[in-house]
Amino acid sequence: MGGNGRKSRPYADAIPVHGPDDPELDPFEIEFRPEFREGRGPREPFVNEYGVVIGDHDYESANSPLERWSEETDPSVMAGETWVHPYKDIGFLTSENRDLFERGVASSRPFAHPMHSTALAIDGDEDTSHPSVPEVLDEP
Repeated sequence: MGGNGRKSRPYADAIPVHGPDDPELDPFEIEFRPEFREGRGPREPFVNEYGVVIGDHDYESANSPLERWSEETDPSVMAGETWVHPYKDIGFLTSENRDLFERGVASSRPFAHPMHSTALAIDGDEDTSHPSVPEVLDEP
């Protein structure tokens, strides 16, 4: 698994794309610890299975489902690791990801939605399949 928790090789068939961006000057890349570099995937931009270039900083692509979205588009078509560059993703800049990938410190904070309670009911007599969710004040 290479120390990064991946069970498969989603970038094994990635086709490198050479463009005007210098991969060494990437604004979204962080300094990964060695255990998170092994088997991570390509550093340069690549074309995913849908013909979309990933990692080139040009977030518009004629082949992207986002450019051809309709009511018939299944959103799951854009799920998966082939839509995320293994080194160049804005998500790496969050404090939690920097702590983990640069310092090796996992976050001790549990996930919490800013407006909805995701906690299960505490009382054993309560229906735990639908936790109590407070009314959201900014929704109509």
